[in-house]
Amino acid sequence: MNNRERRRHERYPCSANVEIDWGSEVLRASIQDISTSGMFVATPNPLWMRAQFSARILLPEVVPIDCIVRRIEPGHGMAVEFESLSDLARKSLTDLLGKLSAE
Repeated sequence: MNNRERRRHERYPCSANVEIDWGSEVLRASIQDISTSGMFVATPNPLWMRAQFSARILLPEVVPIDCIVRRIEPGHGMAVEFESLSDLARKSLTDLLGKLSAE
């Protein structure tokens, strides 16, 4: 079974920036694709499997989100799952996915 067949939610190409809070550092990366349950973060230095972190998706509004790393592509990035979404973050994400699905 390939990754596309295992996915529960459709992913959409997305070119937003994301800031990752990692200890006392803020790591900057970009989103390659996104769904209602997660995203692929393009970064040459991905974190490790099951690493948990808080992030901010930088859209016209900032969307805070808690994530966990589910898959690593060394030198390319990491697939992360959203762990919890506030009502506001869920609405912002739903609005974004609506726009991306219409493109």
